[in-house]
Amino acid sequence: MDSKDTPQEKREHLRQKELKNNPLGSLNEGLNRAENGNLVDVSGGMGWKGMVFLIVVLFIGYIIYSYFYT
Repeated sequence: MDSKDTPQEKREHLRQKELKNNPLGSLNEGLNRAENGNLVDVSGGMGWKGMVFLIVVLFIGYIIYSYFYT
């Protein structure tokens, strides 16, 4: 980190470093951000593994729904 970084940039660097160390642990954080943010915050908070997991869960949920209710 540069000494010229703004506080926002420093927070973002720390957040990215934490995401690299614990990629699946950030799933809860990403979902909590969804309550107060937008889809970009969700995907940015969860990372690619969390987004794949969320898409798979939604797809399986849709299959189960269509099987029982159609």
